[in-house]
Amino acid sequence: MSADAYALPLPRPGPDDAAFWAGCRRHELLIQRCDGCTALRWWNAPMCGRCNALEATPVRASGRGTIFSYTTTHRAFSPAWQGKVPYTVVVVELEEGPRMTSMLVEAPAALRIGQHVEVVFEDVTGEVTLPKFRVI
Repeated sequence: MSADAYALPLPRPGPDDAAFWAGCRRHELLIQRCDGCTALRWWNAPMCGRCNALEATPVRASGRGTIFSYTTTHRAFSPAWQGKVPYTVVVVELEEGPRMTSMLVEAPAALRIGQHVEVVFEDVTGEVTLPKFRVI
Protein backbone atom coordinates (compact mmCIF):
# COMPACT_ATOMS: atom_id res chain seq x y z
CA MET A 1 0.00 0.00 0.00
CA SER A 2 1.37 3.44 -0.82
CA ALA A 3 1.50 6.27 1.70
CA ASP A 4 -1.17 8.02 -0.39
CA ALA A 5 -3.55 5.05 -0.02
CA TYR A 6 -3.23 4.87 3.77
CA ALA A 7 -5.77 7.30 5.23
CA LEU A 8 -4.40 7.73 8.76
CA PRO A 9 -1.47 9.96 9.75
CA LEU A 10 1.92 8.25 9.45
CA PRO A 11 5.10 8.78 11.48
CA ARG A 12 7.91 10.84 10.02
CA PRO A 13 11.12 9.32 11.35
CA GLY A 14 13.87 11.68 12.44
CA PRO A 15 17.45 11.12 13.58
CA ASP A 16 16.45 10.00 17.08
CA ASP A 17 13.88 7.38 16.04
CA ALA A 18 15.08 6.23 12.60
CA ALA A 19 16.51 2.99 14.07
CA PHE A 20 13.19 2.27 15.82
CA TRP A 21 11.19 2.59 12.58
CA ALA A 22 13.78 0.61 10.60
CA GLY A 23 13.45 -2.15 13.20
CA CYS A 24 9.66 -2.09 12.85
CA ARG A 25 10.02 -2.60 9.08
CA ARG A 26 12.04 -5.75 9.94
CA HIS A 27 9.38 -6.73 12.53
CA GLU A 28 11.79 -6.10 15.40
CA LEU A 29 10.88 -3.94 18.38
CA LEU A 30 13.89 -1.76 19.26
CA ILE A 31 14.27 0.43 22.33
CA GLN A 32 17.21 2.61 23.34
CA ARG A 33 19.87 1.71 25.89
CA CYS A 34 21.74 4.72 27.23
CA ASP A 35 25.47 4.40 26.63
CA GLY A 36 26.13 6.42 29.81
CA CYS A 37 24.05 4.65 32.47
CA THR A 38 22.51 1.67 30.56
CA ALA A 39 18.94 2.82 31.30
CA LEU A 40 16.41 1.53 28.76
CA ARG A 41 13.91 3.94 27.25
CA TRP A 42 11.13 4.34 24.78
CA TRP A 43 10.29 6.85 23.12
CA ASN A 44 13.62 7.21 21.38
CA ALA A 45 15.00 10.52 22.55
CA PRO A 46 18.15 12.55 21.94
CA MET A 47 19.08 12.59 25.65
CA CYS A 48 18.81 10.19 28.56
CA GLY A 49 16.33 11.39 31.17
CA ARG A 50 18.36 9.74 33.94
CA CYS A 51 21.97 10.84 33.28
CA ASN A 52 21.67 13.33 30.37
CA ALA A 53 24.02 11.33 28.12
CA LEU A 54 23.57 12.01 24.42
CA GLU A 55 24.62 8.58 23.15
CA ALA A 56 22.34 5.54 23.00
CA THR A 57 22.33 2.15 21.32
CA PRO A 58 19.24 0.48 19.85
CA VAL A 59 18.60 -2.91 21.47
CA ARG A 60 16.00 -5.52 20.64
CA ALA A 61 13.11 -5.83 23.08
CA SER A 62 11.13 -9.02 23.61
CA GLY A 63 7.90 -7.37 22.43
CA ARG A 64 6.06 -8.71 25.47
CA GLY A 65 4.64 -6.79 28.39
CA THR A 66 1.54 -5.96 30.40
CA ILE A 67 -1.13 -3.32 30.02
CA PHE A 68 -0.28 -0.43 32.34
CA SER A 69 -3.17 1.78 31.17
CA TYR A 70 -5.65 1.98 28.32
CA THR A 71 -8.52 3.95 26.84
CA THR A 72 -11.07 3.00 24.21
CA THR A 73 -12.12 5.76 21.83
CA HIS A 74 -15.66 5.63 20.46
CA ARG A 75 -15.74 8.96 18.65
CA ALA A 76 -13.49 9.96 15.76
CA PHE A 77 -11.48 13.08 16.58
CA SER A 78 -10.78 13.80 12.89
CA PRO A 79 -12.27 12.72 9.56
CA ALA A 80 -9.33 10.34 8.98
CA TRP A 81 -10.53 8.23 11.93
CA GLN A 82 -14.17 7.91 10.75
CA GLY A 83 -14.88 4.21 10.36
CA LYS A 84 -11.93 3.25 12.62
CA VAL A 85 -13.74 3.63 15.94
CA PRO A 86 -13.86 2.10 18.39
CA TYR A 87 -10.14 1.58 18.91
CA THR A 88 -8.09 1.04 22.03
CA VAL A 89 -4.88 2.88 22.88
CA VAL A 90 -2.67 1.13 25.43
CA VAL A 91 0.33 1.99 27.53
CA VAL A 92 2.33 -1.23 27.68
CA GLU A 93 4.95 -1.81 30.33
CA LEU A 94 7.51 -3.82 28.39
CA GLU A 95 9.24 -6.76 30.10
CA GLU A 96 12.45 -4.74 29.84
CA GLY A 97 10.91 -1.88 31.87
CA PRO A 98 10.09 1.07 29.61
CA ARG A 99 6.47 1.94 28.92
CA MET A 100 5.33 2.24 25.32
CA THR A 101 2.14 3.74 23.89
CA SER A 102 0.46 1.94 21.00
CA MET A 103 -2.86 0.42 19.92
CA LEU A 104 -4.47 -2.96 20.43
CA VAL A 105 -5.32 -4.85 17.24
CA GLU A 106 -8.45 -6.33 18.83
CA ALA A 107 -9.64 -5.35 22.27
CA PRO A 108 -11.39 -8.11 24.21
CA ALA A 109 -14.61 -7.19 26.00
CA ALA A 110 -12.98 -7.93 29.37
CA LEU A 111 -9.86 -5.80 28.92
CA ARG A 112 -8.06 -5.01 32.18
CA ILE A 113 -4.87 -3.52 33.59
CA GLY A 114 -2.14 -6.13 33.97
CA GLN A 115 -3.16 -8.32 31.02
CA HIS A 116 -0.27 -9.77 29.06
CA VAL A 117 0.29 -8.52 25.53
CA GLU A 118 2.75 -9.05 22.69
CA VAL A 119 3.75 -6.87 19.78
CA VAL A 120 2.43 -7.47 16.28
CA PHE A 121 3.50 -5.49 13.26
CA GLU A 122 1.21 -3.94 10.67
CA ASP A 123 2.85 -3.20 7.33
CA VAL A 124 0.76 -0.16 6.34
CA THR A 125 2.91 1.03 3.42
CA GLY A 126 6.13 -0.07 1.76
CA GLU A 127 8.00 2.39 4.00
CA VAL A 128 6.07 2.26 7.29
CA THR A 129 5.34 -0.63 9.64
CA LEU A 130 3.44 0.14 12.84
CA PRO A 131 3.96 -1.78 16.10
CA LYS A 132 0.67 -2.69 17.75
CA PHE A 133 -0.19 -5.12 20.52
CA ARG A 134 -2.54 -8.04 21.06
CA VAL A 135 -3.68 -9.66 24.28
CA ILE A 136 -2.15 -13.11 24.85
